Amino acid sequence: MLDKLGLKLVRHPLPFRLNHVNCFMAKGEGGWTIIDTGLNNDVSRELWEREIGDDKVEKIFLTHYHPDHFGYSGGLQQKTGARLSMSKIDADAGMKSWDDAFLNALPGYYKAVGIPAEAAQEMADNTRAFQLLISPLPKVDHHFEEGEKVRIGRFDYEVLFVPGHSDGMVCFYQREHNALLAADHILPRITPNISYWFHGDPNPLLTYMHSLEKIRELDVEWVIPSHGEAFQGANKRIDELLAHHEERLDATWRMLEQPLTIFEVRERLFDRPLTVHEMRFAVGETLAHLEYLRAAGRCERVMEAERWIYKQT
Repeated sequence: MLDKLGLKLVRHPLPFRLNHVNCFMAKGEGGWTIIDTGLNNDVSRELWEREIGDDKVEKIFLTHYHPDHFGYSGGLQQKTGARLSMSKIDADAGMKSWDDAFLNALPGYYKAVGIPAEAAQEMADNTRAFQLLISPLPKVDHHFEEGEKVRIGRFDYEVLFVPGHSDGMVCFYQREHNALLAADHILPRITPNISYWFHGDPNPLLTYMHSLEKIRELDVEWVIPSHGEAFQGANKRIDELLAHHEERLDATWRMLEQPLTIFEVRERLFDRPLTVHEMRFAVGETLAHLEYLRAAGRCERVMEAERWIYKQT
């Protein structure tokens, strides 16, 4: 399907358990369009140098603000002079998420989660370390609109807003080929991380489920994800993802027969050793599930000894 769409996969290695991100490029009349850029590190810079050479890069499209997609966008934009587009929601989130004011507040947020002070500081420091991997920040020339038509290589695509994994994530839908450049919205083997990061949408899991239902209506044949391989049958995978989250929600709710901190729920949901980086995602995902249940009236939250405690209603 990539060949039919004139898309070239540029797979960037990542220094995490999630060990790669799929970026794409397509050549049009005015030059290359690049979709996502990888981290701002030597690996990404060398990859793009090799792929682009002396060719013109006309456009950079960013699906969302997470570092593996957004990180080198500012550097690549400066190098190529390309026009850069992303959603306004995620452009704003990309500026805030590694802002010193937010990073300085993180240890306090993690303390309220129930994480010991030393571990909370390690997690905040891990977040701060990404400042180098996303700098310089891009200059956003254009904010995507829902349903907007954009040209990627030889074909027109529709911009679809699919919040959940990030508040302003977009996918690109090629209607004639019934193919979706799905970013991190639908992945073939793993479930996209749905986290609350102490800012933005207070119920990202509910939002994510709504976004899955939105894509279900298209009955997409080909899904081209940002991690893993392209696959057929979006709706089958959507059913699997929704079932997974329903199971996790039920398991989380059953745990709350006794009052628990967010961190205590995390220990039960993710019962394996985690790196500091992975711990951040596990805490964020746990919090997203708890807040879904709280918004649905299935649990309540109280502050005790400067920690949030959740329990069944």
